[in-house]
This record gives sequence, structure tokens and C-alpha cells, in this order.
Amino acid sequence: MDQNGHMRTTAYLGAVEDSRMQYFAEVGLKMADFMKLRIGPVISKDELSYRSELRLLEQASIELRMSGLSTDGSRFRMANAIVRDDGRPVATISSTGGWLDLDRRRLAAPPSELLPALERLARTDDFEVLPSSIAGGSS
Repeated sequence: MDQNGHMRTTAYLGAVEDSRMQYFAEVGLKMADFMKLRIGPVISKDELSYRSELRLLEQASIELRMSGLSTDGSRFRMANAIVRDDGRPVATISSTGGWLDLDRRRLAAPPSELLPALERLARTDDFEVLPSSIAGGSS
């Protein structure tokens, strides 16, 4: 909680990070699989917009959707909505990122095991095709 008794900014960011990894686990890609594939998500930008307060012990859910994806899957933008159990929106978070090759320490296209999970995620109404993060890659 922050000094005003509200959920703190870093807690929102941690919660949406967990929601992304939970999604991948639900579609069969657990953390151990990412380590075997030697790839991991890296976020370059988070945008958080507050809609209403969330206080200690108030229940809320996190919705995850894809709002942007490059054709090669190397770049993505995922949108999270945090909604109180009474239906009131609490916050929206947009996270833009890509895939880090853990050995080369460079951005990479995701392996074939990962791309279908990215493409299968429900899309926002304003979904857009993003440019590739790979030099010379497809957009």
C-alpha cells in the first residue's frame, strides 16, 4: 500500500507481470520452459492509468489482452485491466516489450513454441500490427 492506503504503483506492475506469466503457464509454457528455450520477455515501456482507488483487502481481477503484435512475434503490447469485483474499473496498464535471447542478450523473435500463444491471446478492439524488433525482420 502507499501512504494514502491505496495499492502502490509497483504492486500494480507486479500483478500484471504475474498475469502475463500465468497466461503462458495456462497455455503450457511454464517458467522452466522459458529457461529451456533460453528466452524471456523484456518490457521496454509500461503505461499505467488509474481509474479508481483500490484499498487493502478489496477484491479485484486482472484481464489480459493483446493490443499489438508484430507478425514475427518479436514485439508485443499487452493490455491489462484491473477491475474491482463490483465491476468498477481500477486501472489499465499497457506494457510494450519483446523477447530477449538469454544467451546473446539481444532481442529475438520468439521460438515456434511461443508464437501460437501470443497469437491466441484475446485482442483488444484497437489491436494493431507492430513493427518487428529484429533488424531486417518482417513488420
